[in-house]
Amino acid sequence: MQLIVQSDGTVRCVYGEMIDLLSLGPQQIRRASFVEPDAAGAWHVDLAPSGGPHLGPFPCRSQALLAELEWLEQAHLPDCPVSSMGSRSND
Repeated sequence: MQLIVQSDGTVRCVYGEMIDLLSLGPQQIRRASFVEPDAAGAWHVDLAPSGGPHLGPFPCRSQALLAELEWLEQAHLPDCPVSSMGSRSND
């Protein structure tokens, strides 16, 4: 889990449960993407809520989630002005 700590103490990350984020203080969470299957059972990542692309299709949900996480951490998370970004799943 990648945490970006700014000079003012704000922490940004893709939401996960590996670390108790509540222990870091109040949270501001917003959806960063959607991971959904199509009618044929292939998985697609819609990063539009973060201003990103559509990725896929992927044969497995786990592959779609990995692609989603990689894009968010590499392309978007460093520039995101919120303290915590989105949920990685639709559970």
